[in-house]
Amino acid sequence: MVSRKQTTAWVPERQDIIWIDCNPQVGQEMRDIHPFLVLSPRIFNEKTSLVIGLPMTTAAYNADNPFAVAVGKAGGRKNGQTSYVLCHQPNSFDWRLRKAKPHPLKSLPGDLFAQVCERLNQIIQINSD
Repeated sequence: MVSRKQTTAWVPERQDIIWIDCNPQVGQEMRDIHPFLVLSPRIFNEKTSLVIGLPMTTAAYNADNPFAVAVGKAGGRKNGQTSYVLCHQPNSFDWRLRKAKPHPLKSLPGDLFAQVCERLNQIIQINSD
C-alpha cells in the first residue's frame, strides 16, 4: 500500500509576515515587493483570497514616525537594518493573484503584534462599547 501525504495549500494566517507585490501604486503608497504583516484571520484569507494587513519597511526615516512600530532587525540584503510595521497604511490585497509567499521571518511574535494592534487602534479607534 502506497502512503500518500496530504498536502495542505498554504494560506496566510493572522500574524504571518508575507511577501506581497504592492504594484500598482498610487501617491504615498508603497510600491514593489515588500514584507506585509497579516491582520486578517486565515479563514477570511482562504475564503476571500484577500489579506488585510500592514506593510513593512526598513526606511530609516520611520524611526521618528509615530505610526511605525519597530519590530526587530531585517535579514537578507537589508541585514541589520531596523524593520518597521507601518500602522498608518492598512491595506488589502488579493494574495493569490499577487502570488504572495511566506517571508523568512514567518510571523511576528505576540508581544510585538499586540503593540502593532494597539497603535493601529489609536488611528482607527475601533471601540465595541
